[in-house]
Amino acid sequence: MTTLLTRPNPSLTSDDPRGSTRRRRGSGADLWNASRLTYLTLVAACLVSLFPIYWMVVVATRSNDAMGQVPPPVLPGGELAGNAGRLLGNPDANFLTGLLNSAIVASCVTVSVVFFSSLAGFAFAKLRFRGRNKLLLMIIATMAVPTQLGVIPLYLLMTRLGWNNHLQAVIVPTLVTGFGVFLMRQYADQAVADELIEAARMDGCQTLRIYWNVVLPALRPAAAVLGLLTFMTTWNDFIWPYAVLNDPQNPTVQLSLRALSQGYYQDMSQIFTGTAIATVPLLVVFVVFGRQIVGGIMEGAVKA
Repeated sequence: MTTLLTRPNPSLTSDDPRGSTRRRRGSGADLWNASRLTYLTLVAACLVSLFPIYWMVVVATRSNDAMGQVPPPVLPGGELAGNAGRLLGNPDANFLTGLLNSAIVASCVTVSVVFFSSLAGFAFAKLRFRGRNKLLLMIIATMAVPTQLGVIPLYLLMTRLGWNNHLQAVIVPTLVTGFGVFLMRQYADQAVADELIEAARMDGCQTLRIYWNVVLPALRPAAAVLGLLTFMTTWNDFIWPYAVLNDPQNPTVQLSLRALSQGYYQDMSQIFTGTAIATVPLLVVFVVFGRQIVGGIMEGAVKA
């Protein structure tokens, strides 16, 4: 009886490094095979996006006389300390008060929006109750209403409550948003498995404990995105604080920057210095929340 011996195919064996190399090249390595035009486009987009920030730094570190030069300077100067001193000593701007008020308002609004939106998103995604879909549609419908249409009725309400020229008039109307509820609901529906909630209930957990120990950790990437967007939107908000904060001694940072641009003479160095200083908290928050976003995504990839 004759026995036929066949040599195994090296590409089909799991121990062959060449086979694994071929598989790697066919999967994720293709993402790095970008053309030169792609890199040039990305570099151009980055330069166009970063040029306003760079020009802001250049103007903030120069004097007003340098701004009138032809051609204008393209490198940062050494006047940042002097411009910052004149900015902080300007009695009309109250820039330090504006920074503190904006930090308080943006922090309170961000924490409140993330908490209530994640709680409502969990309820709409995983809990069963009467009228759930109708309530969700009503919340989504609020996103179609322009913010400017609510300024007058909100202003009348703040006047009735006696909250004008107080920070609670800026904080309370934005404690929760329809976009935040919708975002958290969509993410919770995909990220939180029903089996986890059922297992937690079998262990004796109540609804709030399930939210705090099971749902909220799973919502961390979406919460980081929502927190970042909320903080940036609240920090840069101008219309509503301008409507309810009429006291020049109690402004937000955007109202302080507006005060710098009033009058017959505009000190561009002060304006751009204030803008540069007001941008620093946004960059810090972006770095902190960016790490949370990347960490949550990588954690989900490892679990998968």
